[in-house]
Amino acid sequence: MNLNRIALYLALGSAVGSLVSIAVCHSLLALAFAALLLSGTPMRLPRFWPVLAVLVAWTVLAALLSESPWEARPALRKFYCLLTLLTLCSTLTLEWARRLMIALAAAGTFSAAKGLVQFWQKWEAARAGGQPFYQSYVGDRITGFMSHWMTFGGEMMIVLVVIAAWIFFSGDRQRIVIWWVAAALVFAAILLGFTRSIWPATAVAGLYLMWFWRRWLVVVAPVVMVAGLLLAPPPVSERVRSIWNPDKKLDSNEHREALRAAGYRMIAAHPLFGIGPEHTQREFPRYVPEQYKPIPKEWWYGHLHNIYLDFAAERGIPALLAFLAMIGWALRDYLRRVLTLAPEEHTRRMLLHAAIAGVIAILVGGLLERNLGDSEVLTLFWTLLALGHVALRREEAPHEHAA
Repeated sequence: MNLNRIALYLALGSAVGSLVSIAVCHSLLALAFAALLLSGTPMRLPRFWPVLAVLVAWTVLAALLSESPWEARPALRKFYCLLTLLTLCSTLTLEWARRLMIALAAAGTFSAAKGLVQFWQKWEAARAGGQPFYQSYVGDRITGFMSHWMTFGGEMMIVLVVIAAWIFFSGDRQRIVIWWVAAALVFAAILLGFTRSIWPATAVAGLYLMWFWRRWLVVVAPVVMVAGLLLAPPPVSERVRSIWNPDKKLDSNEHREALRAAGYRMIAAHPLFGIGPEHTQREFPRYVPEQYKPIPKEWWYGHLHNIYLDFAAERGIPALLAFLAMIGWALRDYLRRVLTLAPEEHTRRMLLHAAIAGVIAILVGGLLERNLGDSEVLTLFWTLLALGHVALRREEAPHEHAA
């Protein structure tokens, strides 16, 4: 077995490992990169690499110019996840990209099943203890294999997008029932995860996929969702109502308002290089408006719960613009390509739609959460972009597999 194939297997294991263990993910990623270097395989980077390089360089500069460059280390360490993009872009073929989607769906479904078991256990514990379920559950939700429900929700959102893209565009009808069962389990985990930022993000990504699959579903789906919410069990409907009618002791609405207000002030005061990566914890008390003081002890403000505010406030507006330019470049390339595919090019269509929908979901969810701050979600983000890159390549044989 040559080193290039070893690098491929390790890179695949790392991407899938992000759904189970970040330690396994990062260990396999290091081995994949080492094998790739030793193999002599030409390195491949996506077309948007120039603006990605600007984002990396500006982040480093913002860290060096901050009050405490040492505190910026967690943000700089996140660049390690970029090796996912490099190793996958350099080793994946269309067929292996297809297999990677299967592996991601399988691992994600397994994690969803674990989360559903956790939900049942928490439900039984609340019932046995005579506690109101909603009050006991909101602060201790299901996590699957992850350590936090936000990370779990972000992963399940991406996995559901991958599964939906396969069902709609792969051309595989032999195992369609299995894929629908997997979709149902992952959807249930998202719904019962009670992470509000995940719900609209998943819905928008789903509407995108439906538009290119069966456009009439774009009209029907919102009606079905509203009907589902009206018939939902009390804990779910209570969580939905908390979006506009929050319980101040349980829900984070006011907390998020304070974070946004402080973020705007940080950007106004430091528009070029920000306050410094990972400096929100130390700077928040200085910038939060007086109306939110004294700051409640239960508030956690290590970041601003918004990827756009976070980029601009901690790294400067140029860093945010570089990030948006990178995303815009990638989505433009993917959408242009998918609109010109021949009907029989099932694999490319599936990969491109999965990449586009997954990125859309992350962008929408990022309005309410710093989802790209989690290494697990960030790894899946780079994996999606790598899938899109593979589908763009024209040098491979045009043969497509229908199953």
